[in-house]
Amino acid sequence: MMDKRNIRLIVNNSGGTSSKGSKTYRVTIPNNWIERLGLNENRRDLSIAFDGEKIIISPKLSMAEYVAKHSNNNLIRLKFYDKDTLCTSIIADYTAKEIRIKNYINDNNYTAFGINTAPDWSDYLSFLEERCIPRTRSGLKEYLDAIGVDEYDPLEIIKKTKGRMAEDNYRIEVCKNDG
Repeated sequence: MMDKRNIRLIVNNSGGTSSKGSKTYRVTIPNNWIERLGLNENRRDLSIAFDGEKIIISPKLSMAEYVAKHSNNNLIRLKFYDKDTLCTSIIADYTAKEIRIKNYINDNNYTAFGINTAPDWSDYLSFLEERCIPRTRSGLKEYLDAIGVDEYDPLEIIKKTKGRMAEDNYRIEVCKNDG
């Protein structure tokens, strides 16, 4: 049975450098709900989603928690390196079409998604394609034949090329599907 409450939105005027008339909106969530989600003053990170009608709030899962919870899905782990330095670890869930990342360095110039710390599936697909030969490149068919890939599939190309490009020192390691 769903526990349901009616609550009132808290509205405050924004301060600081906010534009004139800016508002901040908040809600208060019942303590027992927070406890049931496993949240507390030490675990406060949330994931929030909006489907056009509802806002869904859930605890932000670590990569290990995500892998455990989605172990029946088609998961791919990618490791993004600058030379021999691991910069970003990526879990791509091909069933749910979502990703989780963990950056290992603080310099956004060397992370897989730059300043974007919450990339979505579209960002992931763009990232893969950016690490491949362009789709429109002349001689693409011959290139794919040479590396042993049947069609333009960025993940399959990266498995063969490690996502290496002539202009930088980045590479991608594609690991087993177990996360």
